Amino acid sequence: MNITVFQLDIIAGNPEANQEKAAVWFAENVKPDTDVVVLPEMWTTAYTLDALEDTAEAADGESVVFLQKLASSYAVNIIGGSIAVKVDSLIYNRAVVIDRKGNLIYHYDKIHLVPMLNEPAYLEGGRAKVQTFVLDGVKMGVVICFDLRFPEIIRQLALQEAQVLFIPAEWPEARAGHWETLSTARAIENQMYVVTCNRVGTYDGVEFAGRSMFIDPWGTVLAKGSSSNEEVITRQLDLESVKTVRDTVPIFTSRVPALY
Repeated sequence: MNITVFQLDIIAGNPEANQEKAAVWFAENVKPDTDVVVLPEMWTTAYTLDALEDTAEAADGESVVFLQKLASSYAVNIIGGSIAVKVDSLIYNRAVVIDRKGNLIYHYDKIHLVPMLNEPAYLEGGRAKVQTFVLDGVKMGVVICFDLRFPEIIRQLALQEAQVLFIPAEWPEARAGHWETLSTARAIENQMYVVTCNRVGTYDGVEFAGRSMFIDPWGTVLAKGSSSNEEVITRQLDLESVKTVRDTVPIFTSRVPALY
C-alpha cells in the first residue's frame, strides 16, 4: 500500500486558502499508484480556537465535500486530517476518512482535549469509542494528536486487528521528543504501522514540530519529515510484516486482561 503524507503549514483561520493549497498539492503529488493521502490536524483553520464559532462547518460542509471531490477525481483514499465541525451548537475536532469513490466512510471526534491549549473551553470531546475502518481491504484506525498520550485508546484499535494507525496532529516543537518516542512506542506495543502527519510553521507563538513519520510494526522509523519544512513523504507499506511481527512476538495471545 502506497501512502503519501502532506506535512503542511496551515494558513490560520482561512479554510478557502487552505483548500486551494491542498488542491495544488494533490495535483502535483498524487500519482497513479498513490493509495492513501494523509492531511494534518485542523488543516482548514489551524488552532484559531476563539474563531471556531464562526469557521466551524457542518458535518457535511464545504471541506468534506471538497475532499470527497478530490478523492473521486484522483481515485485515492484520503485520511482528511481533522476539521472543526459544529453539531447541535457543539464544536468537535473531527477526523474524516474518504474512500476512492468519494464516500465518507468513517469519522472520529477527538476524545482527549488538550488542557495546555484550553481546548475544553472551545471544543467538545468525542463521545463515541474508536472503531476500525477498511480501505482497500486493510483494517485501519485514526486518532488525533493528544490521543497519542493515551495507549488504552490505541490498544482498542489493535484488538480490533488494525494494521495501520494514522495520527494527524498539530504537535508543538516544545514536546517533539515525546512525539517521536510515543509514536514509536505505539507502533511497537501494538505491532502495527503508525503513520503520523504533523504540521510545521508557527501560530500564536507556538512552533510546531513537523517530523511526520512512517514507523513499522517492529518500531523502525522508515521515514521522518524535517522539523520545519513543508514536504511530501511517501512510503510503500508491506502489510504482511504486521502478521510476521505478531507471529514472532505473540503479545495478543499472551495478554491476561483479567489481571490488569
